[in-house]
Amino acid sequence: MPRFQWFLKFIPAVSLLVLMGGCSQRVSPTSTESFDSPSAVAQVPVAQGAIDPFAEGIKYATSAANLAQTARSPAQWDEVSKQWLQAIYWMQSVPPTNPRRAFAQKKVAEYMRYLIYTQQQATVSSRLNYPTFNSDILDEQLGLYLSYIEAMGRPDILIVGSSRAVQGVDPRILRQGLAARGLSGLRVFNFGIHGATAQVVRFQLQQLLGPEHLPRMILWADGVRAFNSGRVDRTYTEIVQSPGYQRLASGVRPQLSSGTPLEEAIASSSPGEYQFQPLSVSPFSDSREVKDLSLQYLTGSGDRNSSTIATTVRRLSALGLAIDAYGFHPVATRFNPSRYYQQRSRVAGRYDGDYANFQLGGVQGSALQSVAAFARSRQIPLVIVNLPLTDDYLDATRSAREVEFRQYMRRISAQAFLWRDLSTVRGLNRNEYFEDPSHLNELGAAAVARSLAADPNIPWPRRR
Repeated sequence: MPRFQWFLKFIPAVSLLVLMGGCSQRVSPTSTESFDSPSAVAQVPVAQGAIDPFAEGIKYATSAANLAQTARSPAQWDEVSKQWLQAIYWMQSVPPTNPRRAFAQKKVAEYMRYLIYTQQQATVSSRLNYPTFNSDILDEQLGLYLSYIEAMGRPDILIVGSSRAVQGVDPRILRQGLAARGLSGLRVFNFGIHGATAQVVRFQLQQLLGPEHLPRMILWADGVRAFNSGRVDRTYTEIVQSPGYQRLASGVRPQLSSGTPLEEAIASSSPGEYQFQPLSVSPFSDSREVKDLSLQYLTGSGDRNSSTIATTVRRLSALGLAIDAYGFHPVATRFNPSRYYQQRSRVAGRYDGDYANFQLGGVQGSALQSVAAFARSRQIPLVIVNLPLTDDYLDATRSAREVEFRQYMRRISAQAFLWRDLSTVRGLNRNEYFEDPSHLNELGAAAVARSLAADPNIPWPRRR
């Protein structure tokens, strides 16, 4: 079933919860005229005292359109989204026998587009009110992680690593696999960061997160590239040079704030510093108009204001929007070498910058040993997982480095951490499990999670 149809299937239930929970009120349109007013279309008799779902849908759609004209903060855009949900629910409730049914179904699809737009307007990367770490994905994952803790509590299992971890271990499948073994109720979060090395993971666990944010177990999923001290560690260098790092060095850790970044910026600004322009969007305009609408609905009186807004309100990147509530990035693409290399050049291992000046130990080795000692001092089990790679990726140069890496990790893991090598597990290297030669897709992430959950030698935490 296409994802859009699947989502539509569950919209009525979600909206019904909104109705029952009292999360949204019926707001009368501020305008005396409603778009597509019921009076403008053929009327269908409705029993006295009964609710006309079509009329209700139009009412909520009109309310959403009017609220959108003055929406400024993410909280106000949330209210617009609630109105669209109500409009969708009522249009979906028009009975199949009703002559308006076909028209109402078209309206459901139309309202869905506007719901998606308003949800994007309401979405900010975090409510940290904290300087950037020069990494969008780190900023976004940190905000999500702190929000997750507020909602669910500290995770039992925290997944860390690079992009290979972000899309390589599915927290939900891991949780389900553990529940099937009798370890139910465990909380799992994926705090992977694109470009993360051992130095970045050390920074996350030992500097960025406070004791109250640490998990009961650390699952570090990655590969040899994250431990090569010979390569240039651009991600860590960017973090160290960031305004966020400087704030952290002063002793102030990130924390969620009660207001939105936009509201806080306005509250701290001088009178008249910001000027809001109403967003002119009709919920019944052409879809191309909605697609092309500028997301910069807030304008300042000068360049200084625009800069302040850009650094205060960080909208989620495309990747941030794709990441789910557990920090995982599901990717549907399946790796097909014949098609893949029609669009990209094949890079041999001896020319791959990730393997340049190959050196195990060094600064990354020191970072690994530091993380292991840190986890041991806090009695947090540390499991390091070598994720699988495709045969297509493992040419002679990379294969030799993989062998060297496995030997190195087995040697130092004896007293420091538990080492699990999935690169040699039969079947996990199938092309259909990958997005590209070295990154797993959602099928592979599920297979890896199931394999880990079934491992009897991993000291999984038990439910509190």
